[in-house]
Amino acid sequence: MKPQRIVIAGGSGFIGRVLAKEYAYRHCDVVILTRTPRVRTSDIREVAWDGKNPGDWVHHLSGADALINLTGKNINCPHTRRNLRELTESRIDSIKALAAACERVTVPPRVWVQASATGFYGDSGDALCDEHAPAGHNALADICRRWEDAFTAAELPRTRKATLRIGFVLGRNGGAFPLLAKLATWGLGGRAGNGRQFISWIHLYDLLQMFHVAVERENFAVTANAVAPNPVTNGEFMRELRRAVKRPWSPPVPALAVKLGAKFMESEPALVLTGQRCVPGVFQELEFPWRYPQVYGALEDLCRKR
Repeated sequence: MKPQRIVIAGGSGFIGRVLAKEYAYRHCDVVILTRTPRVRTSDIREVAWDGKNPGDWVHHLSGADALINLTGKNINCPHTRRNLRELTESRIDSIKALAAACERVTVPPRVWVQASATGFYGDSGDALCDEHAPAGHNALADICRRWEDAFTAAELPRTRKATLRIGFVLGRNGGAFPLLAKLATWGLGGRAGNGRQFISWIHLYDLLQMFHVAVERENFAVTANAVAPNPVTNGEFMRELRRAVKRPWSPPVPALAVKLGAKFMESEPALVLTGQRCVPGVFQELEFPWRYPQVYGALEDLCRKR
């Protein structure tokens, strides 16, 4: 049988690299669309694109079994007016370019899985947010809403479309977890601010399986929260992280210190001081088998591998 072809736009980042390896392990032909192509193996090819315009890469979409779009400027930056504009444009431009490409090819991809984020719900406090909850009202919520609106506007009748609102991804070789684990190991693992802001997290292993469900399940044409079923507060998360790295109580980090640290690290304090309490309603209805439904099990697994 001819192997499945999986095209991953923006696939050179933390999630994309692991997702590409996962599909290569499943004996798929993987094509990564990236601004800086480097890797070329028998199973994974990186192809140049600018994230804005159809180009020589378009033919890779013809007859593809799946298109997965992870493209977007990293949100871990100061949320200045310029950066917010780039965060928005990088997401919307990639959708428009991919939609135009799908319209050009004779056989468009069978399914398009589009990344979004739980930031869609804004700073929602302790309110439970399933997929029917409304969009929030802060900057990240506005970006996510416009992101999803652009995807909805792409009219591709021959391509099944699905959106995953991805939470805080825990993986040992990327994202925020390695830094948080180091800080906790150094005795700096206290809660941030009042610690009551919720974290809707997901272990990388489970996220990869969710992508697989979205690609393979023929009736999966929905927007789904890609999170574990048990969100926790920042205070609870940091306590479980200290347990996982075998460190005692650590002093809390005041909100002002978080803001000063974020400025020094060229990050955005709102990423730490705000949050969402999301539940994965769609995946719960599908009886998705989480390997890591509880945060301590996820953190223990990642710290053990470290």
